[in-house]
Amino acid sequence: MPEPLPDLIVEPTVRAALAEDLGRAGDITSIACIDAGATLAARFVTRKAGVLAGMACARLALAALDPAASFTATASDGDTLQPGTMIAEVSANARAVLSAERTALNLLGRLSGVATLTRAYVDAVAGTGAVITDTRKTTPGLRALEKYAVRCGGGVNHRFGLDDAILIKDNHVVAAGGVGPAIRRARAFAGHLVRIEAEVDSLAQLDQALAERPDVIMLDNFSLDDLFAAVARAKGEAVLEASGGVTLETVRAIAETGVDVISVGALTHSAPVLDIGLDTG
Repeated sequence: MPEPLPDLIVEPTVRAALAEDLGRAGDITSIACIDAGATLAARFVTRKAGVLAGMACARLALAALDPAASFTATASDGDTLQPGTMIAEVSANARAVLSAERTALNLLGRLSGVATLTRAYVDAVAGTGAVITDTRKTTPGLRALEKYAVRCGGGVNHRFGLDDAILIKDNHVVAAGGVGPAIRRARAFAGHLVRIEAEVDSLAQLDQALAERPDVIMLDNFSLDDLFAAVARAKGEAVLEASGGVTLETVRAIAETGVDVISVGALTHSAPVLDIGLDTG
């Protein structure tokens, strides 16, 4: 399982979500209905099967509103859950529990949904040697958390932003005057720790890219026949990444062509929320 994200990274997102929900006057329903000193015990429980991610979000949401709150985790990020699984018990100021509930569940459900879909893709390619990776098609403001959720599901992370790797896409190729010139310019610019990936959309472009020896070549929307051909031509001289329109129905066949990496934007842009609830009483 991945190393948990430091609270320093998670907490600003949680606090921003709480501030959005509490607005200008706080939770006026809880303020109106519940004594200020009342306490409440509750349990986070899964409604559907899936993979857990985002426990820190729930813990920090509650702690932000009641620093003395008790939060006892009974499951960990990356765990496979069945319907009805209790993942945490909490005891805290009642107003705090009810005010933090939606923020905690929104983030838990979103991140667990990403982890669950990722696990489905990882299981689909098991035994092929291919790894499943995400993309930058993430929810604005949630990239670090969603990419962490991908790791919880057994996937790996692509670049986190525009500044940590060079990825030459089709529009870069056009603007630079070709695959070869784009890679050469990137090579002249990049520091010794910066990896270079080039996207190609044909076997002819693949040959041009291979001549420049980038670290990674992205095979964009290749047919299965062309993927097999690309693997044969590359002969292990570059990491090959298949990308474009990958689904759970097609990912196994893509993996069996021998590519090294399969990037799937759907992991973060189309993952359904995992249903998790807060039960009291």
